[in-house]
Amino acid sequence: MKIGIILDPLPSLKVKKDSTVAMMAEAAGRGHEIHVMMQEGLMWKGGRVVGENLRLELTVGGAPGAEKDHWYRAAPPVETPLADFDAVLMRKDPPFDGEYVTSTWLLEQAQREGARVFNDPRAIRDHNEKLAITQFPAYTAPSLVTRLPEQIHDFIDANADVIVKPLDGMGGESIFRVTDADANRYVIVETMTRHGARTVMAQRFIPEIRDGDKRILLIGGKPVPYCLARIPRPGETRGNLAAGGTGVARPLSPRDMEIAGALGPELASRGLLLVGLDVIGDYLTEVNVTSPTCFREIADQTGFNVAAMFMDALEAACG
Repeated sequence: MKIGIILDPLPSLKVKKDSTVAMMAEAAGRGHEIHVMMQEGLMWKGGRVVGENLRLELTVGGAPGAEKDHWYRAAPPVETPLADFDAVLMRKDPPFDGEYVTSTWLLEQAQREGARVFNDPRAIRDHNEKLAITQFPAYTAPSLVTRLPEQIHDFIDANADVIVKPLDGMGGESIFRVTDADANRYVIVETMTRHGARTVMAQRFIPEIRDGDKRILLIGGKPVPYCLARIPRPGETRGNLAAGGTGVARPLSPRDMEIAGALGPELASRGLLLVGLDVIGDYLTEVNVTSPTCFREIADQTGFNVAAMFMDALEAACG
């Protein structure tokens, strides 16, 4: 297959940990062509959606004449209609800002022209990674979504210990734990809501975060049999790896399997080939659809080849 991947700048990728690099390595090992493009390289030109892309050849131990640890050779950039690829993978990390939304519009137009895009751009746009849990209330902890400070304070008083987070954050950014006795609760709520101008989510604090914020991967509607429990460092309530958490791979628990079994087929039917569920204790906290990660950590610790499962699903989806 000829696979186009929209991703972050290549020098920014952590080769040994990056899930997109794991996908590329698995695809290259199967003989597929790898072409990469940046978000800004997407354009509507000449009546078609095209991408300025580079064909990559992955190297092992550095290419002859290349800089040390250089992990790829890139051909000169060319412009290619997205419909000419067998598959296009949207793997650009958030923030999910106006440019990200524009990219989903362009990718949706590319679909009309015959492109096969994963995850489906409309599904990405329609599933805010925080708000998507509202579609599955049977599996969530008590939560509130509002921009009204007084509503948040009522929620804090009712639940005593609460997490407040923005709807567009990633990597644990701007997440606050607030108690009913916190002397800073009013300034935190004012700051988070920008004095009532920004909508945020509040969730009852789940003490099981001490055992890890579990990332459960769904591929083609089916769960990877291991999750990555991201355990907070001492004195921290965020398990995100970007916030200093430690990732420990574990088999899925019966409750994990229940949540994955309920959400997997439904999310797959919406065009979401790859999803990352975040579960703390017994509760679903997020549904990640933009660029779910943790392939490498799970594979390194368990031997289960997540990238191979993904590539099997991608090949099947492309017929």
